[in-house]
Amino acid sequence: MRVIRLLPFFFLISCSNDIREVDKLLSKKQILSEIATNVEILYSDSAIVKVRILSPTLKRYTHKGQSYDEFPDGLKVEFLDPNQRVKSWLVADYAVRKDKEKKIFVEQNVVLYNNHQDKLETPELVWDEEAEEIYTNQHVKISQPSRGDTSYGFGFKADQDFTRFEIKRKFQGIKNIDELTSALEK
Repeated sequence: MRVIRLLPFFFLISCSNDIREVDKLLSKKQILSEIATNVEILYSDSAIVKVRILSPTLKRYTHKGQSYDEFPDGLKVEFLDPNQRVKSWLVADYAVRKDKEKKIFVEQNVVLYNNHQDKLETPELVWDEEAEEIYTNQHVKISQPSRGDTSYGFGFKADQDFTRFEIKRKFQGIKNIDELTSALEK
């Protein structure tokens, strides 16, 4: 069992009840933060775990009632079927989850896999938790070994299981990322 340890960076304690006085003490750049290590976050619906997020470090920031989570050392997101088997998974070197938007923005070495061995590579992705969709407006490379196919394009949208997807602008005859970059500049 993993234990989440929260370490507050600091607390602001005031004897005044006047919020204006408290705001004066807290500069706009200062926010409350917590750090957790070896994090496992579970998302469930009707007592069935649907998503598991694993990360070595989670930093939670709160300011004026708004909060967001930062995963500075990367994360792994596993999308599970009702029998708790992984259907697809996403890895990235950095991520931010915005609570209010219910979206996770991942970047740096982003790779999405499914259990058919399909693989998406892109510099950044957005996972919309409510819509259960994953998308990007960046260049993508999709390898599908079962079909013997590799596709390149710009823009991508898929269900979070990565079983159905579309490439917004697909490039035919492209063999590598340099050719894709060159085609995008035209």
